Amino acid sequence: MLDIHKIMKCLPHRYPFLLVDRIVEIDEKHAVGLKNVTINEPFFQGHFPAEPIMPGVLVLEAMGQVAAMMLSASPGCENLITFLTGVEKARFRRPVRPGDQLVTTAEMVRLRRRVGKVRTVGRVDGEIAAEAEFSFVAAETLAPDADGEKADS
Repeated sequence: MLDIHKIMKCLPHRYPFLLVDRIVEIDEKHAVGLKNVTINEPFFQGHFPAEPIMPGVLVLEAMGQVAAMMLSASPGCENLITFLTGVEKARFRRPVRPGDQLVTTAEMVRLRRRVGKVRTVGRVDGEIAAEAEFSFVAAETLAPDADGEKADS
């Protein structure tokens, strides 16, 4: 299990764009991550305030971040950053609302060198909320992290 501190060592995202709170299972072929959705999320102020739902693009982003964490578990990929290159078969099945816990399962479909594809499914209370396949490329980063240190140090 990876807590938020370990996640922040692997992902470059920070508030308000860090959308995974915990990784409960992880290896180089699959990962399961959690996003606890609260009414305090900044997007709820403008995204249907009378009927707040998490924007679909942010549901996909949360799912993609779980997938990126899975790549960091692959040998030789610890210091890489993933860049989204495509989204396929994205489907939204139910809204994600304040108080929900989005549980994302990510499975590696293909990984060749630094290019790959993952399949993700996000569930709330066991019911599918969204699913998608993401294509990505992984690259070394020389940009400093939030603490001003290079990510590969």
